[in-house]
Amino acid sequence: MSAGLQAQNLGRAWESHAARYLEARGLKIIARGYRCRLGELDIIGSDAAGLVVVEVRARRRGRFGSALETVGPHKQRRIVLATRHYLMHHPEWLSRPIRFDVVAIDDIDGAKPRVRWVRSAFDAA
Repeated sequence: MSAGLQAQNLGRAWESHAARYLEARGLKIIARGYRCRLGELDIIGSDAAGLVVVEVRARRRGRFGSALETVGPHKQRRIVLATRHYLMHHPEWLSRPIRFDVVAIDDIDGAKPRVRWVRSAFDAA
């Protein structure tokens, strides 16, 4: 198996872990791995307030900063663009508030990875 494919499979496994984590805390999962030419949305969910778009980031200990720090302006812009694409195809969500969250999983190579759910991690502005 190539290194790229291994990384992709590992990423999907952590996204599944994050989805279970979010569901256990009341988020209803609508879609996972939504892809378009503008970007990818890891998890799309909903709660009482509206649509929740979740970026999942997992990092090994001490490698290039924390998982949350890797969701910079460029990544945020791609997530917002992909969300706009999703909304064009799912207009039922247009009248509801949209929130952009991050599930940051650090120390994935350790005995107990740290999971942090950051609600409203960034906005579409």
